[in-house]
Amino acid sequence: MTRTDLVNTYRNYIDCLNRQDWPALGQFVHDNVAHNSRQLGVSGYRAMLEGDFREIPDLHFNVDLLISDPPNIAARLKFDCAPIGTFLGLAVDGKRVSFCENVFYEFRDGKIWQVWSIVDKAAIEAQL
Repeated sequence: MTRTDLVNTYRNYIDCLNRQDWPALGQFVHDNVAHNSRQLGVSGYRAMLEGDFREIPDLHFNVDLLISDPPNIAARLKFDCAPIGTFLGLAVDGKRVSFCENVFYEFRDGKIWQVWSIVDKAAIEAQL
C-alpha cells in the first residue's frame, strides 16, 4: 500500500466507525486483528467498539494528527463527548469531557491487523 492508499483506507475506516456501519467493518479490519496485544478477531473488535458507543452515545472519532509510514499509521484522535455512568473507571455520569487517544495501527493485506491505543485518562480526571 502506498502512503496515500493507507491514509485513504484509514480515513474510510474512521468514517465507518462514525456511521457505526458494523457490517462494513470487515472491509477495514483483518480477520485476526489484535488490540493492545489481545487477539480479538473482527467479531471481538466489533463488540469492543459497540460497547464504546453504548458507554458514549455521542461518540465521534475526530482525526487530529495522522502520520503514515506503510504499513503503519499513527493517529491522535480527539473526542468531545458525554460518557454515561463510569468510563475508564471514572464516574463521568454524563458530564461532557474532552480527551485524546494516541493510537498506532499496523496493516496487513490492506487491513488493520494490530492496534496499540492509549487514552489520555488524566485529561478526563482533570475535568471531573
